[in-house]
Amino acid sequence: MAQNFAEKMQGTMTLIGRISLCAIFVTSAVGLSIPNFEEVVGNMASRGIPQARAALVLTICILVAGSLMVILGLKARVGAAGLLVYLLAATWLFHDFWNFQDPKRKLEALHFLQNLSLVGAMLLIVANGSGSFSLDARKG
Repeated sequence: MAQNFAEKMQGTMTLIGRISLCAIFVTSAVGLSIPNFEEVVGNMASRGIPQARAALVLTICILVAGSLMVILGLKARVGAAGLLVYLLAATWLFHDFWNFQDPKRKLEALHFLQNLSLVGAMLLIVANGSGSFSLDARKG
């Protein structure tokens, strides 16, 4: 009985963790990038990203689809891998603290490290899957 309770708690905590983890990606796509599409395209273009408009559309798709996959636990490893690729690119391109002077350098270094923490979380999902409370687990 204690084992069953522990397994249910682990599944519940893993589900809450997946939802919490992906909140930033969904908010970034739906709450920031879509409403400010042209501004974000301009920012990406100013960073030298080719085909910034197409790149942003692809980014939004990766953020939304990857987040849904992780949250639902439906091919969560694939979704986490997509978010991992996004994080690596975004961290390198947009949080290049080494190109700034203080105080902006410190702020960008903090954002770089925050993204690095998210990279670690995505690696955990890629390695371990989505847990017992997931669509993947229901399929067997």
